[in-house]
Amino acid sequence: MAKDQKSREGNYLFTSECVSMGHPDKVCDQISDAVLDEALRQDKSSRVACEVMAATGLVVISGEITTKATLDFQKIARDTVAGIGYNDPELCFDTRSCAVMACINRQSPDIDMGVSSDKGLHKEQGAGDQGMMFGYACTETPQLMPMPVSYARAIINKLTELRLKNKLTWLRPDSKSQVTIEYSADGRPQRVHTIVISTQHDPKVKHADIVKTLKKEVIEKVIPKKMLDKDTIIHINPTGRFVIGGPHGDAGLTGRKIIVDTYGGMGRHGGGAFSGKDPSKVDRSAAYMMRYVAKNIVKAGLARQCEVQVSYAIGKADPLSLNVNTFGTGKISDRKIEQLVKDNFDLRPSAIIKKLDLLRPIYLKTAKYGHFGIENQGYTWEKTDMAQTLKEQAKKYE
Repeated sequence: MAKDQKSREGNYLFTSECVSMGHPDKVCDQISDAVLDEALRQDKSSRVACEVMAATGLVVISGEITTKATLDFQKIARDTVAGIGYNDPELCFDTRSCAVMACINRQSPDIDMGVSSDKGLHKEQGAGDQGMMFGYACTETPQLMPMPVSYARAIINKLTELRLKNKLTWLRPDSKSQVTIEYSADGRPQRVHTIVISTQHDPKVKHADIVKTLKKEVIEKVIPKKMLDKDTIIHINPTGRFVIGGPHGDAGLTGRKIIVDTYGGMGRHGGGAFSGKDPSKVDRSAAYMMRYVAKNIVKAGLARQCEVQVSYAIGKADPLSLNVNTFGTGKISDRKIEQLVKDNFDLRPSAIIKKLDLLRPIYLKTAKYGHFGIENQGYTWEKTDMAQTLKEQAKKYE
């Protein structure tokens, strides 16, 4: 291992990344979720599976949508692109000049039979697809999120704030961050080992000014001072230049940032993306519910770290399986916590949608700023209102 990668003896490193709303894949996620929001705003029974591709001067919207809503795909796409900040033709991708193509079909009637309670083999709403979903929480941050992804997202959101408020006029929409945390042998965060920031910028700004400014206005503002030391490695725009970015620099696709959208690789992932999917798709709704369950378990003090998995069959309402893993940090056994989950959380798709109030047009902001660990934004899955109940009921197992 190179000298600048060394960690203290017995410790280990874990890295997570984040990307900004101007990243090409995130541009696509936001357009997909903007379509979903508009469909739900007009018709809560909308079935939406919207995929987007973006490249130089082009947005292609495709997928399957069944709705009573009237959707102006041109306006939705252009308004979203404008809100991100692609308003300058010099970027080779902007709200006024990009072409917008829409190729939309209706939802397959075979899928609809499984999802609509009055059409299929079963009497209640079933899962919109088969699959497994995970939720995760831990005590590393106040938001009960893993520290690497939490800090990486904080960096990106600070960059976005500075750009949208015109406090750093040379910032452009596309950016990425990466944070490496050094952990003790027993899995507790010790320090920030490495920070990487790559941000698109105006060609006139000097690299040295970018480095100096972002250290002061971003890193020092969002990373706790106690987590930084003289050995912390910082790389800012390590190639020296990042002018060409966004969909002009790299084609984007919906659903390609699933690890960024969840826990930064800490905890497992079922493989299903979120954006552009209405909550009848358990890829999204059950993943949100698993975060809610895991967060309440940790908040209740039943574990320092918790991962919850659920699985479904298409058309069936009841989950096929449930698994709780506290990685040896549980106050009671994982199987007993599992039973508490079964006793207190209804994991049928229709119950999840009702409990978390998921038929609201709230999804564009999840694609912009993050799905988990974001509080005071109406994200019902971030509530810990079941923690006290779980804590009280766990006493019978002690």
